[in-house]
Amino acid sequence: MTGATPVPAGTDGAGEDRLLGGRVRILQPRDGYRVAIDPIFLAAVVAARPGATVLDVGCGTGAAALCLAARLPDCRIAGIEIQPDIAALARRSAALNGWDDRIELWGGDIADPPAELTPGGYDWVMANPPYLAPGRADPPPQPGRARAHMESAAAGLADWVAFALAMARRKGRIAFIHRADRIAELVAALQGAAGDITLFPLWPAAGRAAKRVVLVARKGTRGPTRLLSGLVLHGADGAYTPEAEAVLSGAAGLELEGAGGPV
Repeated sequence: MTGATPVPAGTDGAGEDRLLGGRVRILQPRDGYRVAIDPIFLAAVVAARPGATVLDVGCGTGAAALCLAARLPDCRIAGIEIQPDIAALARRSAALNGWDDRIELWGGDIADPPAELTPGGYDWVMANPPYLAPGRADPPPQPGRARAHMESAAAGLADWVAFALAMARRKGRIAFIHRADRIAELVAALQGAAGDITLFPLWPAAGRAAKRVVLVARKGTRGPTRLLSGLVLHGADGAYTPEAEAVLSGAAGLELEGAGGPV
């Protein structure tokens, strides 16, 4: 985690880390779910105009919401997280950064969302959902990690996409980061409901297959699907490439050609 400066865990088992080169303070469990780079890249593709509303679905400890708040100080962010203790940590992190006046995070499930969320009320909806379908892999031993990484039988990938579409306003955009081997499922779930789909692969290194893909789509349009060249994360020496480091440090967002301007 670029710029991470861990602090010993407190009495509740949570410790403090830093994201975006130290600009973002985040509380997360020392044992259990912990942030990787995926939510940072997810937040980096959101091109929201000043005053726009953004919903972070499955916000976890709040990494994507916090990174977005640091990069776009004029947008308003809401989020839901199924694990109440993790949602509480995310709210504490928003307050720790002084952003609790424009970040609202609730405990909740996409199958039974909190009443505070407004269907059709968000300019952008972003999600870093569980990557593994039930039965495709053994769940991690820690319950928190298992819930973060494994879909439930009641909420598969198509359900996450349907929820994101329901929450986005007409012509609003949704952004997902997911495993590259599930692109077909992700795109299929959007058919007939969204267009102008842009796929942006994240290559672990030059010459290696992509493991992650960022997707941006626009609700209620019929534009074509575009596959971009993407970004290489690591050089031959194993260090982050300058382009990846610019995103992870907060020096740059990800401007996806063909994904349209700010919404």
